Amino acid sequence: MKANLARFCGAAIAVFVSTAAFVRPSTGTEAASIPDFSGIWSRISMDPELMPSGPKPLVNLRRAMDDPHVNGGGDPLPLVGDYTNPILKPAAAEAVRKAGQLSESGKINPDPSNQCRPYAPPYGFTIQLGVQLVQLKDQVLVLYPQDDQVRHVRLNAEHPKKVIPSWMGDSVGHYEGDTLVIDTVGIKVGKVTVSDRYSTPQSEAMHVVERYRVIDVEAAKERMTFHERRVGRGPGAPGTGPYDPKEARALQLTYTVEDPNVLTMPYTAQITYRRTVVPWAEQVCAENIVEYWPGMNIAVPKADRPDF
Repeated sequence: MKANLARFCGAAIAVFVSTAAFVRPSTGTEAASIPDFSGIWSRISMDPELMPSGPKPLVNLRRAMDDPHVNGGGDPLPLVGDYTNPILKPAAAEAVRKAGQLSESGKINPDPSNQCRPYAPPYGFTIQLGVQLVQLKDQVLVLYPQDDQVRHVRLNAEHPKKVIPSWMGDSVGHYEGDTLVIDTVGIKVGKVTVSDRYSTPQSEAMHVVERYRVIDVEAAKERMTFHERRVGRGPGAPGTGPYDPKEARALQLTYTVEDPNVLTMPYTAQITYRRTVVPWAEQVCAENIVEYWPGMNIAVPKADRPDF
C-alpha cells in the first residue's frame, strides 16, 4: 500500500506541476515585474559554490581540485568537513570532526538523506541536484526531485509572531525586481538534522535567506565547471543532465545562513542550475533499499505502526 501511495503522490505532483508551473498575473505591470523561473533546473555536483569573499561554508578536506578519482562520476567520499572553518563554534567543530572520522573509517553518518527524513534548508540545497519553482499568485512551491521534497513559500506575508517549528520551516517571500527573495525561520531540529553533508549541526534559531535570479547560461557554465572540478561530479553520468542546449538562461541561488547557537558568524553560498531536458522523476527513499550499504551503520527505516 505504501508503494502505491508513493506512486499516487508522485503522479499528483507531476500533474500539478504541469498545470500550475506557468500561472502568472494576466494583466498590469505586476506581470511584467515578476521573473519567469518556470521549468526544471539541475546541476551535476553536490555542495554549494564558494563566494569570492566573506565567510564560507564547509569544504571537504579530502577533496583535491581536479582529483581524477572523482571527476569521472560518483560521489567523492569520504566526507571530511573542514572543522577548522572559523564560522563554527567549538561544539559544532567537534561534531564535524567526529563525523569526518566516522566517514574516513568507511561508515555512513546518519543524515536526512540516508535516513529518509525531510531535507530542511539549508541541507537540502547542498544535496539536491534539481529544483522547480512553481510560481502562483499567493505562493511559490519549491519542488525537489530527490525524495519528492516540497516547500511552501507564502508571498508578501510575514512570519507569525510565534512560529511553530516544522521540518521545512516557515517561509515567506517577495520579488525584488528580477529576484525572488525567500526568508525562512522556525526549522524543526530532529535526531539527524544537519545543515550540510559534513554533519554541521543546526538549531531552531537558524535563519536562512535565499535569493533566486536568472543569469546568462555562459556565466553559469563557467561557475558550474569550476565547481565540478573542485568537488567532483555527483552520482551518474552525466548526472541530472543533459542540459537543454537551446536554453540561454540559467538559475542562480544565493543564500545566507545564520545560527547564533552553532555559528560564530553568518555565511553566504551559491548554487547554479541549468535547464534540463530530463523529465521529472519520482524518487522514493524508503522503498529504494539499493541506496543502503550492507554492513554499514545505517538501517532501512521501518514504520512502528501502519499508516492506516
